[in-house]
Amino acid sequence: MQRRTLIQAATAAVATLGVPTLRAQEWPTGPVRIVVGFPPGGGTDALARVVSVKLTEMWKTQVIVENKAGVAGVLAAEYVAQQPSDGSTLLMAHINSHALAPSLQPKLRYSVERDFVPIVLVGVTPNLLIANTGQKAMTVKDIVAACKAEPGRVSFGSAGAGSAQHLALEMFKLQAGVDALHVPYKGSGPLLIDLIGGQIQYSFETMTAATPHVKSGKAIAIAQTRAKRAKGHPTVPTMQEQGFAGFEATTWYGLAGPGKLPTPIAQKINRDVNTVLAMPDVIEKLDTYGAEDGGGSLEKFAQFIQTEIAKWAKVVKEGNVKVES
Repeated sequence: MQRRTLIQAATAAVATLGVPTLRAQEWPTGPVRIVVGFPPGGGTDALARVVSVKLTEMWKTQVIVENKAGVAGVLAAEYVAQQPSDGSTLLMAHINSHALAPSLQPKLRYSVERDFVPIVLVGVTPNLLIANTGQKAMTVKDIVAACKAEPGRVSFGSAGAGSAQHLALEMFKLQAGVDALHVPYKGSGPLLIDLIGGQIQYSFETMTAATPHVKSGKAIAIAQTRAKRAKGHPTVPTMQEQGFAGFEATTWYGLAGPGKLPTPIAQKINRDVNTVLAMPDVIEKLDTYGAEDGGGSLEKFAQFIQTEIAKWAKVVKEGNVKVES
């Protein structure tokens, strides 16, 4: 923990070298909004609230989480792209809006590169393959068998067509050679309500959103989708450990601002969020949610986004994945 704190602090310090000084009039005088593209109860919302509480304390001004759900996070991104570039409105950027949408949404009304300034990566999480407690198939092998026995009938929920959960399902279908029923929702919150209630059977849900329900016993964790097991779920095997070599489908979160956000403001937010991510109580919460590898410079986050765009464009093309815009 101490080593991680020192590394993040040093990274933030180096990132600020050579950057123009922030003038007082450039910083918002009123509340700052972090816009989340999903309803309350999901992983994006949870991490945004962890960060917003700490920034409120640091900045001595209210940092409000505002939920604008729709189109798997794309509506929120469209909204923030059109807001003033003064630091008063930020986006909790997400794999859906900033890595999947460019290849899935041909009529996307924003450019990730032109209309946003990547500020800082908050965390990368595995997805958890979860089930409600009434299911009989509780291993990946058994789920594959169930899908083969009833093609297109075993149901998997997602936070929306084109979401990270949806793409994880498509990856699973390709590798397992099965068909399954995709049930899209307007976010993880309503998805989890229906999964726990038995209206759907499974989901490759974000670890951030799924963890509280797994810990309480309302949902069962079957597998996780990074190559390594997350600290918060050391007993849950990976998809790779259950026979799916190279299966890695993550969900990630980070702060971004409108495209003309001045560099001094972006650097200030980056520096302060790096400080937040190094706080012991925040590290503990992020580890519980499975959110790892956050922090670093603006440039690190920008490069990460470009790598993710290329990776998922390949999956979309090979899987012939299409969503209605």
